Amino acid sequence: MARQWRIEYPNALYHVMSRGNGGQDIFFSDNDRKLFLSIVEELPERYNIQIHAYVLMDNHYHLLVKTVEPNLSRAMQWFGTTYTRKFNLANQFGGHLFQGRFKSIIVQNDAYLLRLSCYIHRNPLRAGIIERLVDYSWSSYRYYAYKKESPDWLTTDSILSQLSGDDRHRAYRTKTQNYSDEQNSIWEDIKHGLIYGSQKFADDIKKRFPGDKKNDALPQYNSLLRTFDPELLLDKASKHLGFDINAARNGKKIGPEDKANRDMLVYLLWQAGRLSNNAIGEYFGLTYSSVSRCVKVITDRLSSDRDFKDRYYWLKSQFKL
Repeated sequence: MARQWRIEYPNALYHVMSRGNGGQDIFFSDNDRKLFLSIVEELPERYNIQIHAYVLMDNHYHLLVKTVEPNLSRAMQWFGTTYTRKFNLANQFGGHLFQGRFKSIIVQNDAYLLRLSCYIHRNPLRAGIIERLVDYSWSSYRYYAYKKESPDWLTTDSILSQLSGDDRHRAYRTKTQNYSDEQNSIWEDIKHGLIYGSQKFADDIKKRFPGDKKNDALPQYNSLLRTFDPELLLDKASKHLGFDINAARNGKKIGPEDKANRDMLVYLLWQAGRLSNNAIGEYFGLTYSSVSRCVKVITDRLSSDRDFKDRYYWLKSQFKL
């Protein structure tokens, strides 16, 4: 099967979707859906991706996202691999979970994103799962249509700000409920199976990204990959912390303070989103599972220790990741 032509550039909007392998379910329970959303929650922090809307169906999902950096493929590869691994572990399941690589459609602007959000939010209704959209728990619809407080990782302003009136939530609810008469026009605006927008926008994309296999049309992306030096990052970060990273690497046992600094550096590399856990572990003499434990320790501490959180984000601010 031919790989989809990936077009990536800063501040791009996408409709991302993926189905289960052979049409199989990708969620066996609500716990799986919660697991899925917990991984979605990591995308904004780890990959600087804005999540605008989502819908989880039994055998597929939809996400509307904005990539501040040109990194959709890298982010979604991590996402798919992470969810598959955790899903398989939780359900004693094996093999491929998703049907090939994820699909993505470039969205021209926020106006098209609004229309697309109405379309994907109506998925459970079209599938006959529910009779009222408000009754479906596994989408972002209720955050838009009602004044339900949205999670921090969900960005709703870009879509809601386009609606007029004193109650934009009500305006969105009305627009989505009436969207059944307009949804066929979605497909008329999809160009080349990959661009959702005007013909002028599609022509501009074709000129900017002619499909060169060497990715010569993506200089920002290639430059970003070339300039990332983990060793240089670790050397500078350890000096900022006043931490002897070489001693921690060579010593079999390290004290609590050194361990905290080491784990923070592990987390800093993990947050950069450029390396696998195995690759990160090689810089510290750690196994894949040990890196995972370090990430979990730091994640928990960032949520409970304000001083530690301030220290970490100060450290992160010293680097362009």
